[in-house]
Amino acid sequence: MTYPPRTLLSMSTEPERDRSEVRLVELIFPHQTNHYGTLFGGHALGLMDKAGYLSATRFARRTMVTVASDRVEFKVPVRAGQMVELVAVVERVGTTSVTVRVEMFVEELLSRERRLATTGSFVFVAVDEQGRPIPLAGT
Repeated sequence: MTYPPRTLLSMSTEPERDRSEVRLVELIFPHQTNHYGTLFGGHALGLMDKAGYLSATRFARRTMVTVASDRVEFKVPVRAGQMVELVAVVERVGTTSVTVRVEMFVEELLSRERRLATTGSFVFVAVDEQGRPIPLAGT
């Protein structure tokens, strides 16, 4: 399905799932890779957590913290000089938490070849100023 271009006015009328979508783009540099020349797994997880956090916060409009990651799968290696695009979307909403699906795509800049590199789910909980879980608005 194709959506019309987003504007600030149309964002308020989009379905909740669409309003939670976040896309981040990064170029991978040599200092982010291991001795094999591929992206460190920990760095990939950090990028995924960041995208997931932004999606959860955009959706809930609350202070959110990461409480779990699940089923992270590294499908193809990411090398220095390649671009990654992370796409994060809220998949499930609970009383105090959301589950965000994050996909990392790798793209070869010169050839436009694009592949799914890494996938995972992250759980975020809404918290108050003391770090205690609080209900999400509308749940």
